[in-house]
Amino acid sequence: MLVRDDHVAVAAGSVAERVDFDGFVAARSNRLMGTAVLLTQDRPLAEDLLQTALAKAWFAWSRIDGNPEPYVRKILVNTYTSWWRRRWNGEVPTEELPEHPDVAGGTSHERLDLREALRRLPKRQRAVVVLRYYEDLSELEVAGLLECSVGTVKSQASKALAKLRIDPSLTDSDGTNRGSESSGSAKSDKGGGS
Repeated sequence: MLVRDDHVAVAAGSVAERVDFDGFVAARSNRLMGTAVLLTQDRPLAEDLLQTALAKAWFAWSRIDGNPEPYVRKILVNTYTSWWRRRWNGEVPTEELPEHPDVAGGTSHERLDLREALRRLPKRQRAVVVLRYYEDLSELEVAGLLECSVGTVKSQASKALAKLRIDPSLTDSDGTNRGSESSGSAKSDKGGGS
């Protein structure tokens, strides 16, 4: 009788853990998918990355204390990092860039331009920009996720932002950076206090 009660308790605990995990996935997967897309710059690859990260999180779910999102985000970034460290990404230069689907609205085009500019950044710089400005993490949090120093995060962010400032898809015909009036002060405020 005791063994049966223990067995039922274990089964009930597994069901409760599954419900918590399923609830987390339902609530946070869109945000995590956005991060994965910005990191990989490829939706199918981002889906694979998120699925791999969530599978790893499932096995560790019972050991996660508190808010699981930072833990899952770290799995996501670490998996992405391990992928780009050991794989050639298969980029081949071409004369003509592929067409993108036409999206209505100016802000959508600007987002596509920003994604194109992010795609041209080296992967580590892209990871720093996505985590720092899209995920709104501090320099210390980004350094912890990427397992590097805060100084490395600052230098990678500085180099990435310098490249983005001169990226042709983000500049007007006169060479000025689109949106520099509104976004420049927000970026400098963010970098100073962390």
